[in-house]
Amino acid sequence: MGWTADPGPNVGECLAWEAHSGPVFALTVSPYGDLWSGSEGGVIKVWYGEAIEKSLVSQREEKRKTSFLVERSSIDLRDMVSDGGACPLPAVDVKLLLSDNSRSKVWSAGYLSFALWDSHTKELLKVFNIDGQVDTRFDILSSQDPYSYETKQTLFSSPRKEKTRSPVGFLQRSRNAFLGAADAVRRVAVKAGFGDDTRRIEAFTMSADGMIWTGSANGSLAQWDGSGNRLREFMYHSSSVQCICNFRTRLWVGYMDGNIQLLDLEGNLLGGWIAHNSPILSIAVGGSYIFTLAGHGGIRGWNLSSPGPLDSILLSELIEKDVSYKSFEYMKVLVGSWNVGQEKASYESLRAWLKLPTPEVGVVVVGLQEVDMGAGFLAMSAAKETVGLEGSPNGEWWLDVIGQILKGHSFVRVGSRQMAGLIIAVWVRINLKQFIGDIDNAAVACGLGRAIGNKGAVGLRMRIHDRSICFINCHFAAHMEAVSRRNEDFDHVFRSMTFSSPSNGLLTTSVSGSAAQPLRGENGSRLPELSDTDMIVFLGDFNYRLSDISYDEAMGLVSRRRFDRLRENDQLRAEMRYGRVFQGLREGEFKYPPTYKFDKHIAGLSGYDSSEKKRIPAWCDRILYRDSRASSNIECSLECPVVGSISMYDSCMEATDSDHKPVKCVFNLDVAHVDKQTLRQKYGEIMTSNKKVLYLLQGLEAFPEVNISTNDIILQDQNLSVVKLQNRSTKELACFEIIGQTPNSSGTPFSGFPSWLKVSPAVGVIFPGQSVEVTLQHGQLRSQDYLTSTSGSSPGAGQEKDATLLVMVMVTGVYSTAVRDHKIHVQHRSRRDAFPSRGYNFADRFFG
Repeated sequence: MGWTADPGPNVGECLAWEAHSGPVFALTVSPYGDLWSGSEGGVIKVWYGEAIEKSLVSQREEKRKTSFLVERSSIDLRDMVSDGGACPLPAVDVKLLLSDNSRSKVWSAGYLSFALWDSHTKELLKVFNIDGQVDTRFDILSSQDPYSYETKQTLFSSPRKEKTRSPVGFLQRSRNAFLGAADAVRRVAVKAGFGDDTRRIEAFTMSADGMIWTGSANGSLAQWDGSGNRLREFMYHSSSVQCICNFRTRLWVGYMDGNIQLLDLEGNLLGGWIAHNSPILSIAVGGSYIFTLAGHGGIRGWNLSSPGPLDSILLSELIEKDVSYKSFEYMKVLVGSWNVGQEKASYESLRAWLKLPTPEVGVVVVGLQEVDMGAGFLAMSAAKETVGLEGSPNGEWWLDVIGQILKGHSFVRVGSRQMAGLIIAVWVRINLKQFIGDIDNAAVACGLGRAIGNKGAVGLRMRIHDRSICFINCHFAAHMEAVSRRNEDFDHVFRSMTFSSPSNGLLTTSVSGSAAQPLRGENGSRLPELSDTDMIVFLGDFNYRLSDISYDEAMGLVSRRRFDRLRENDQLRAEMRYGRVFQGLREGEFKYPPTYKFDKHIAGLSGYDSSEKKRIPAWCDRILYRDSRASSNIECSLECPVVGSISMYDSCMEATDSDHKPVKCVFNLDVAHVDKQTLRQKYGEIMTSNKKVLYLLQGLEAFPEVNISTNDIILQDQNLSVVKLQNRSTKELACFEIIGQTPNSSGTPFSGFPSWLKVSPAVGVIFPGQSVEVTLQHGQLRSQDYLTSTSGSSPGAGQEKDATLLVMVMVTGVYSTAVRDHKIHVQHRSRRDAFPSRGYNFADRFFG
């Protein structure tokens, strides 16, 4: 499909075209107004800005012709630098493009590599990896190819039958073809989630001083100079970098786990905070605020001056007014766990187990174990996990049946997760759904080789009234003697469970895997993600038994209902007492009989194991929790936002469908949170009425005085002309950016430097009391100018070329996007001999 001019809704006409045969991942516009696009397989295409502009402003009857010329004017840069099967570019998707306006270059990034281009000539300057090492294929091609770049352009752009083979030898071409195939394999592996891709490039930007900053999946940040030399690396967070935004002398970094960090241009960490409970996809600056977009669709705004002197004033004022926006909620949560032994329960058993003890219950959490088992199923489940699939017919049956029971009480399911035989699901009352959000899920296998899901855990994390609460359904190692293994299973789950990116809306099924990475403590040690929640509940078949007691002794105590004596032999309580498992968690007082092991379909205490094995009864099925309190006497507050207590902890002896009895626990929760609407009102009142705040804001909006040495420049031949920008402020930095605006035949300015003009540097920082010299020089016309010339004479035949350069002086230290403009008028009378007699001519492509 070529270019087409389609009518837009009340906005004139637009150009539309199919740029690539595959998906396009990145776009950027060079300082010359050219459009660069990157797609899968390493394909990079360029459309000249002048041609696009001419097609947009042409008359309707001319659009078909000009659109055809624009379509033909695109350049495939991968084809341009390839010859005889040898290509210096890795065959990986071009995920990111960045225009270095300061040096007229363009960066393209794949998963683990970069390419650096001249945005004016389209010459490939360098291919290098994330360590800054130059790719050997690029070195060999550069050293063995004696042709000039212009000659190489002609060779690569002429018809295939006219191409002259490069002197690169057959063995070298074979080697490069092999390496290209290896790159393709790596690309597929990375897409599928295999291989070590923790260092893959996720984001990059150019800072105000012209440095390039990249962020990787392992949380590292790297600083590069404009020539692709890696200067420094910083590691302040372990979560994957998702976006980087520069404004003046600050860099904002958005992470997968919802954190934001603020750096200066030297890479020093200035501050950080939790912006969202989901990945930060994009950061943008507008007015005096920076805006963040989260994975769940939420947008939040932050003051550009933070951290700064305004923060302490705002914080003290808001603390004084916290009574007006502090809010408390009370709710009940029913949590149930059952090892179903691969059976389907009767309707009566389910109703008895899930009977709501009070209408105040607003959330129901159900954890099931051994929904499906067997070697074949477990192997299939493990295979599904690797590609992000889950679920089973038995699992769907359980979710549907429980959902039907709870539907009669106005509950809807908002999240679920299955791994092998483990399922966890959450239902909430419809009237509470508006207060539930950011639902994440995770799974950790503890079976053979920590890879099989017959043992392990599945978890759901959510926000309830803006507080993070997590539920973990576990099934640990079996058998009396495996106490240490059970402790290890818990430790593995707690330390390694991380949650996937939340989807928009409510989840009914969830993706596998984990995108977020563990947090780090102040000393750099890895902190488990489960530690960063306001409340956490562990439920499931923990498999802890009764030790140092015989079957007959245990049955005698059971028959006399002396459960207090039996609890003295409980392995779990003993291990918790010694601090070896479930550290920091507590359990409610339970008075129900041991929940394991029963003969199926036999009611009452006479149903315990009557087989030859005569397994000793045990409380295998448990529910433990931790809330926000450091000690039991602390009340609910914004500093201690979730306080829980237990109103019921019991088993359901009526259920006889499994060798385990289901258990349930009702939590009473007090939740303290901020009324955001009221808080915003108070914040607005402070910003508009507090005298200290107003005084600081006025100071932040000031411009430093910047002088421009000249407003008119006439370029002579190839001589340099210098414009001096002087920052007369004694305190504040000044940032500048030079943008070209070239008049065209329609009378509207074209945004971008004219092709004959070189400006360096076009972006930079001016320190207080210092100055910067910007050089302007006439350069050779690019070949497409032979076609886009509107003059009746041939290009370069004494015609005058004009450009208006807009120098935007942006204040550093003044936290606003307001700019002050200075216009410089540049002229040059070019001569015919200013153009090369050889080189690549686009007319050959169009009309040759």
